[in-house]
Amino acid sequence: MPSCRRTPRWTFALVSAGGVMMTLDVTIVNVALSDIARDLEAGLGRVQWTVSAYSLAFGALLLTAGAVSDRIGRRAVFTAGMALFTLASAGCGLAPDAGTLIVARAAQGLGGAMVFAPTLALLAAAYEGVRRQAAIAAFAAIASAAGALGPLVGGLFVETLGWRWIFLVNVPIGLLVVVGALARMPESAAPRETRRRIDALGALLAVGALLALHYPLVTGPEVGWTAPEVLGSAALAVVLAVALVASQRRDGGLIDMTLLRIRAFSGAAVLGFLARMSSLGVLAFTTLWLQSTHGYSPLEVGLQLLPLTGSLLVAGLFVARLQRVFAPDQLVAGGFALQGLGLLALAAAGAGAGQAVTVTGLVLLGVGGAVIFPPLMGVAVSAAPAERAGMASGLTNACYPLGTATGVAVFGALFSARLESGVDVAPAAWPAVETGRFELLDPSVQPLARSAFSDAFSAVSLAAALVCLLGVIAARTLRPDAEPVDGDAVKSPASPVAQAS
Repeated sequence: MPSCRRTPRWTFALVSAGGVMMTLDVTIVNVALSDIARDLEAGLGRVQWTVSAYSLAFGALLLTAGAVSDRIGRRAVFTAGMALFTLASAGCGLAPDAGTLIVARAAQGLGGAMVFAPTLALLAAAYEGVRRQAAIAAFAAIASAAGALGPLVGGLFVETLGWRWIFLVNVPIGLLVVVGALARMPESAAPRETRRRIDALGALLAVGALLALHYPLVTGPEVGWTAPEVLGSAALAVVLAVALVASQRRDGGLIDMTLLRIRAFSGAAVLGFLARMSSLGVLAFTTLWLQSTHGYSPLEVGLQLLPLTGSLLVAGLFVARLQRVFAPDQLVAGGFALQGLGLLALAAAGAGAGQAVTVTGLVLLGVGGAVIFPPLMGVAVSAAPAERAGMASGLTNACYPLGTATGVAVFGALFSARLESGVDVAPAAWPAVETGRFELLDPSVQPLARSAFSDAFSAVSLAAALVCLLGVIAARTLRPDAEPVDGDAVKSPASPVAQAS
């Protein structure tokens, strides 16, 4: 594919810019919620849907967008998604009320899924062998660092230009990416003879199942796990998932079910879920702990997280070299071990171990994340046939936001339970305790509330460390002898897994 060789750097630059924008928008809005609520005269609970709407739409469309990109072209899906994301960003920045902002954020999530779903397939088509490993490693480091930079970037915009600019800044960048993709990014898709018709029923079932699965995870911590809408959505997710699997047993379905029988591919998807659960799933509580117990402003919180962001970027520069020496299972197990140690350090910091321990924990988290994701992404696109690269990318990428949502939900439930057992206040004062606004409490209660808050954060960090232990154990699924179950599934010709082994 000569056109791919002529412009691989353009593909990498454009895909990375898209990845940064999509990942950044997952975390950048959190620090602006109070300002948005005040300016739009809306309750904080309603404005929190600006975060939930993006996450729900983003997670629901990833699988379908990845599979469709194999049929109609990965650049086409990427470019259309960036155009929608850019238009929706303008809508967010100009929103006159909370309802409009929530709708625009949902549109942002749909566009973000279309951008993110084919990214690994685009990189796999542009690069081969060792260069593919390096490109995926660099992309993973950049995208992960963007997520950690969200609080810093958001705080900077909120304190200088106002909250609307966290959305409006996407408009010129998005336009440049769209123009660049049309002019410089080569198209890639499955060969015509291997393409299948778009499975409309499968697409609807996949979107519905993922949306129904994400909804209780996003709303459960707020409305309660036994609320009718939460239980109803969870039950609907099970029904739609069963219907989706049944519909895909026929030829020409949206999902190639043989991919799930490839042990390394399924392992990479599960490990990606665990990795996002133990990283971004904990980031929200880390940010809240720093802001509440230390009294930092949003911008200061972002600066305090620089050890995490910086270590992600620096370690990411060396991952491609490590992949030439170590097998994927060894790197992923080592990355989870480093993250686990970092979370233990943060648990100790929550118990009062001091600033040096906090910095050490954040650095270990960053290095671990930089080591985990590139091998997982490499396995995902290499274990699948080349003509199914978009589908493989969409499947694995769908696990990432699901892991984040699960982490926030599970750790949020643990956080609230530990907080309730550690401090006893009037029901009217509970929202101030739960959000760390201790200045609203009676002075006699503030020391106990701060202590209980830190203890709850330590409990979350310890629970996340156990998730990392699961990751260390599950990394065995990526070992070289984990081949496809049947002999018909083949690897991509230029397989970094084979080279790393």
